[in-house]
Amino acid sequence: MEFGVIESELHVPQLQELCDILSGGLRQNFSDVEVCVADCPDLTQQPWSLAASGLCGSPRLLDIGGVPNLVPTANPSKVYELSKMAALAKLPDAFIIGAGAGSSLVAGVNCEMMPNAVVGKKETNLTQIAKVSTEDGSCILEKFGSLQCGLMCNLLACEGKPGKVLKVKAKCRTGPENFVTCMRKALRQQYGDKPVALGGVFQLVSGKAKLHVMPGCFSKEPLLSDDDVNKWLRFYDMSAPLTCLSVFISHDTGLDLRVEHTHCFSEHGEGGHYHCDVTPDAVEYLAYYTLTEKLFRIDKP
Repeated sequence: MEFGVIESELHVPQLQELCDILSGGLRQNFSDVEVCVADCPDLTQQPWSLAASGLCGSPRLLDIGGVPNLVPTANPSKVYELSKMAALAKLPDAFIIGAGAGSSLVAGVNCEMMPNAVVGKKETNLTQIAKVSTEDGSCILEKFGSLQCGLMCNLLACEGKPGKVLKVKAKCRTGPENFVTCMRKALRQQYGDKPVALGGVFQLVSGKAKLHVMPGCFSKEPLLSDDDVNKWLRFYDMSAPLTCLSVFISHDTGLDLRVEHTHCFSEHGEGGHYHCDVTPDAVEYLAYYTLTEKLFRIDKP
C-alpha cells in the first residue's frame, strides 16, 4: 500500500533558548521546576528501558494516519509498518518511540501501543501494548512482537545517538495544565506560527496519573462527540513509576496534526494513553526531550 507523504521543515531554536521558555510555561503550573541542556543518559538502562541509548541524530516528527481513522466509525484496515514509516521519513535504520494504536489485526483486539524499537539493519523491538481484560476490565500490559500500528501513530524518529538534549524536572502541580500541555503552549506563545516540536521520554517519578485504554472491540455505534468517545474508553488511575513516550508540536500547521500524544508503560503491569496526573501535591516528573528538525505527515486522512 502506498501512502501520501508531506515533508516540511520545523523551526529549530537553540536548546538553551528553549530552557527559559519551557521553564516559564512549567512554572505557571508547577511549584518546583528545572530545565537545562544536558547530555542524554543511556536510555537503554533502567528506569527507561528504551531500544536505543540516545535521542539525537537527524531527529524528526512523524504524524501518521489520524483520529478520523477511529471516529466516528473505525477503519481497522488502516495499518502502518513502522519500518516502512521510517523509510518514508528518510531514516530507514531509525530508533522510534512514541504513541499510537496497536494493530488490531495483529493483536486481535484494540490496544494502546508504546512503540519502542530500532528498525532496519539492527532491528530491536521492545514495543509494548496495553489492552482491557475481558475478565475483569483491568489493564493488561504485554510485549508486542509486531511493528505494525493501526489507525494513528505519533513518533519521534532519530538515529538513537547520544548528544545534548533538554532535561526537564517538575514537581508539585499548582495549575490546571498537564506536564506536556503547558510546555507545548509555552512554545506556541513564544514562536507563534513557527512550528516547534519535541520528542522524548519522561518518568512519572511519584504520584498517580489518569490514563485510558481502548476497549477490545470498536464501538458498534458511531462516536459523534468527545463525550461519546470518553464513554467508550476505559479510564484508570495508574501509579508511578511510569515511563512515558512523548511527542508534541507547538500547533497544527494545517495538516490535521495531533499536537500532543503520550503513551506510558511500567514494570508493574500498568500503561496506556496519558492524560494528566491526579495527585498534584505528590507528583514529580523527569524528562529528556530532543528538538526535531523535520515533520513527515504520512497518510493524512
